[in-house]
Amino acid sequence: MTKQYRITLLPGDGIGPEIMSVAVRVLKTIGEKFALNFEFQEALIGGSAIDATGEPLPAATLETCKNSDAVLLAAIGGYKWDSLPRHLRPETGLLGLRSGLQLFANLRPATILPQLIDASTLKREVVEGVDIMVVRELTGGIYFGQPRGVFTTETGEKRGVNTMAYTESEIDRIGRVAFETAQKRSKRLCSVDKANVLEVSQFWRDRMIALSAEYPDVELSHLYVDNAAMQLVRAPKQFDTIVTSNLFGDILSDAAAMLTGSIGMLPSASLGASNPGVYEPVHGSAPDIAGQDKANPLAQVLSAAMMLRYSFDQAEAATHIEQAVLKVLDQGYRTGDIMSEGKTLVGCQAIGDVLVAAL
Repeated sequence: MTKQYRITLLPGDGIGPEIMSVAVRVLKTIGEKFALNFEFQEALIGGSAIDATGEPLPAATLETCKNSDAVLLAAIGGYKWDSLPRHLRPETGLLGLRSGLQLFANLRPATILPQLIDASTLKREVVEGVDIMVVRELTGGIYFGQPRGVFTTETGEKRGVNTMAYTESEIDRIGRVAFETAQKRSKRLCSVDKANVLEVSQFWRDRMIALSAEYPDVELSHLYVDNAAMQLVRAPKQFDTIVTSNLFGDILSDAAAMLTGSIGMLPSASLGASNPGVYEPVHGSAPDIAGQDKANPLAQVLSAAMMLRYSFDQAEAATHIEQAVLKVLDQGYRTGDIMSEGKTLVGCQAIGDVLVAAL
């Protein structure tokens, strides 16, 4: 019996439409193989939404996302909109999407593929075997805390303010996602904070320690964020699952991404308690190569695989896509960001062609 799924596509800006088209082709192919029927509906977000409607997240887009089974997002932003006021910037639309769908948990895997070890800027012996999952809190912390803004003081001096704040329930719900994720992996969880100078971080650490009593099979450790950043570069294989706050997770997940050789290879999932999840590559919109058929669509394709696994419970179909990506890399096909000597340089749509053939 064919299963039906409604997917909202948010191509966004820059290379977004190019990489999204490859992911859709892959999904249509996998749907035929596994009797999965995907109904695609497209909506505007980011700069493209600003140009069309004057706002980065139109109400119609949020409503369309809420009425779907999952959301596949490509990329947003670009130089064109950098001078706009903060509330009209493309990134504000992304924050609004996460908040509107109550997506509090961001899962960002950083796994070194054997075919791409030499694409990493670190030595083979450092990165070979790296398999990290960063669990980032997504709807709290300094990105959403109040007060925020630029204010004029009584003396006439301007002062910029952002507030890092977490409630007990916000920490506990991301903590439980992290512990349960660690249970499915190697049962090791490292909580990253800055408890030596930030009260909110000490509170974070206290709650993680309290939660650990519910998960006696998971080994919990703690690192300050500056040390964690150093250790990710020095000895990344010591990590399995990392849980951290919104700001720290934003930074550390990108650092972990570069261990793999290219940020263009890494997918992510943003999940909540009930609303549809949002799946997106961790890279940006790369406006400098937009429209040139140079983009790497593999992170977008792997994000689609994560969507199949986490939102649709179609693990076999997800694995099929992931194995096809490995097969294409085994065959020597590379986009420019992961190109190495002796490999075949192809464009965005061409690597989509070989992916579909592999499927």
